[in-house]
Amino acid sequence: MLHDFQHHISQHFPFLKDKKLVIAISGGIDSVVLTHLLHQLKYTFSLAHCNFKLRAEESDLDENFVADLAAELHLKSYAISFETEQYAQKNKLSIQMAARKLRYDWFEKILEENKLDYILTAHQKDDVLETFLINFTRGTGLEGLTGIPTINGNIVRPLMAFTRDEIHNYAIKNNIKWREDKSNASTKYFRNKIRHQIVPVLKELNPSLMQSFDKTLENLQGSQQIVNDTIKNIEQKIMTSDGLIQRIDISEIKKIAHPKAYLFELLKHYNFTEWNDVVGLLDAQSGKQIFSKTHRLVKDRTHLLLSKQEKKDEREKTEFLINESDITFKNDWLHLQLNTQYLRLKTQDSNSKTALIDKDLLKFPLIVRKWSKGDYFYPIGMKGKKKLSKFFKDEKYSLIEKENIWLLCNANKDIVWIVGKRLDNRYILKENTNKTLKITLHEKNN
Repeated sequence: MLHDFQHHISQHFPFLKDKKLVIAISGGIDSVVLTHLLHQLKYTFSLAHCNFKLRAEESDLDENFVADLAAELHLKSYAISFETEQYAQKNKLSIQMAARKLRYDWFEKILEENKLDYILTAHQKDDVLETFLINFTRGTGLEGLTGIPTINGNIVRPLMAFTRDEIHNYAIKNNIKWREDKSNASTKYFRNKIRHQIVPVLKELNPSLMQSFDKTLENLQGSQQIVNDTIKNIEQKIMTSDGLIQRIDISEIKKIAHPKAYLFELLKHYNFTEWNDVVGLLDAQSGKQIFSKTHRLVKDRTHLLLSKQEKKDEREKTEFLINESDITFKNDWLHLQLNTQYLRLKTQDSNSKTALIDKDLLKFPLIVRKWSKGDYFYPIGMKGKKKLSKFFKDEKYSLIEKENIWLLCNANKDIVWIVGKRLDNRYILKENTNKTLKITLHEKNN
């Protein structure tokens, strides 16, 4: 296996050579064998072990085993303990999902703090088959059937060309010791039921199951690439973005056969699950919206609008003050920069990103706030005032655009600038203006 592994890693992962690597090691056979293989091939790597505190003394023995292995092979090691059950309860996650999030968040921290290049995990071919069957059983799209990616950003899985039996045989032949997680034998976990009750039957029905599965994966991955290329072309035609909102052209998506399938491919990474509701938005009234855990989708007149959901504490903060001594005002939504030199500018060259205001008409502190019902301003070029709600309607602003409107107001609460949109006529530069306050809106960092 060592020779096959060397050929495999040289052919498919040549970029790992001479890089700083860290192996995610549990103490189980797969990660221990990966450690010995890379050590034999003289790669530069360290070990990272998570103690999830789920198996009492056994968890601590796993941690001790990894520490001893690192010392034996003269490897640097990292270890951390988590109160996984408490974290899962607090964040309303399953134990498996909680452990996964804790693990990968910590791996990213290790890479960043120690300037390492890649994290290596010991997933192997049987893991891919089990994941395929789990996703198939629960219901999934094509992507859920194409297996675990061998490379996902800075996470690399170099053992996925090898079966559990091959890894086990290598460990026995080379007298490699490992820790056996007794929970792997329990069928109370879904994956273990697949592993112990379903896969053996499939292998009995087809002794060449793993070879057949390789061919199936290759075919599915080829199909997935065709889908990806098609979706990329469609996305360029029907989706636009201004950084804050992504827009899907409803008339264009309706021209396509099976719009539900295309909407699934376009939106599957935004955590939506009720796909009948998603496709139902195409014919819904304007303003109707549906939510995922992270995003929302709103029906506007001619488009579906996709945006991130704000956190609750962010939605509640709707008003801020700018003192005269401030040079900048910046938070998660807005970045305004005030020119405090008050230059004598006579030309009115304000635009959507810059407001030139008669400074003598201002009284500090200025107020930055969200708009509310009943707000009005005096638009340039009009006599009298206009309600913001009417202004938004005339400008055909969507629900999401209106929610993200900010107002710069005088200390007396008059609207000075609909930020990034329109100045109030009362505060623009005039012939008798002596001091000009220049305020610049900087692009929001996404």
